[in-house]
Amino acid sequence: MNWLTEIVRPKIQKTTPKEIADNLWIRCPKCNQMLFSKELKTSHYVCTSCGYNLPLYVDNRFKLLFDDKAFTIVELPLIKDDPLKFKDMQKYSDRLKNNRKKTGLQDAVSVARGKIGGISAIVCALDFSFMGGSMGLAVGEGIVKAAQLALEDREPLITVAASGGARMQEGMLSLMQMARTTAAINELKEAGIPFISILTDPTTGGVSASFAMLGDVNIAEKGCLIGFAGQRVIEQTIHEKLPEGFQRAEYLLEHGMVDMVVERKDMKSALENVLKILCANIKK
Repeated sequence: MNWLTEIVRPKIQKTTPKEIADNLWIRCPKCNQMLFSKELKTSHYVCTSCGYNLPLYVDNRFKLLFDDKAFTIVELPLIKDDPLKFKDMQKYSDRLKNNRKKTGLQDAVSVARGKIGGISAIVCALDFSFMGGSMGLAVGEGIVKAAQLALEDREPLITVAASGGARMQEGMLSLMQMARTTAAINELKEAGIPFISILTDPTTGGVSASFAMLGDVNIAEKGCLIGFAGQRVIEQTIHEKLPEGFQRAEYLLEHGMVDMVVERKDMKSALENVLKILCANIKK
């Protein structure tokens, strides 16, 4: 019996990304430092060596933002799978099944409600671990549902973007979600309901070109990638070298595209301060 392949490897495979054992080590993708997972959980999955923000799964995101880590998950409408019967290297329906099994999520979007700084709020978050947080029918429906709840109950809406953009397996149907989510956010603005957009690494493609950049206040996590097209594509198109730090949160702050750049550990307190200001004049 090979001890590594027969005993150690199966035990590691049984550990899902959401349930990283405290005695495991994780390599930082930026500085390659080996990080003890127990300490990583304490730091909200921020590298203690270089400050790089590792992906934060949606349940941990909710615990980070809501008071006392208390929140209620909102049930979202079920959307028909694979409307185009799409197939690339595998069937889209099989890809969905595999991602659901891997992440425990129905799709890339989750909506929860609770209190943030004592203020009732609705948070709609994308999870990059589910097909890169890509926006298809289910994600669009989730954001629209969250906006409708915020409008009905006159509560602020916070979205947390972590996405590679529109979901290619749903073609034009995925691109239509850019218009749907934008329309839903505009209804909130017309009613005077605060909308705060939190941008995390990465926020790109159709997500950055729709709801994610429409916040009354746009807050970016430190160092996160924000943009529409990739840097290499832009350079090949304009035939110029892009400046240092292009499409990073700090660069966008300097050029007026985001309002705040906040470290993950300070995100809740920053959000509380913004909510207190924006919610002062909400009439129930």
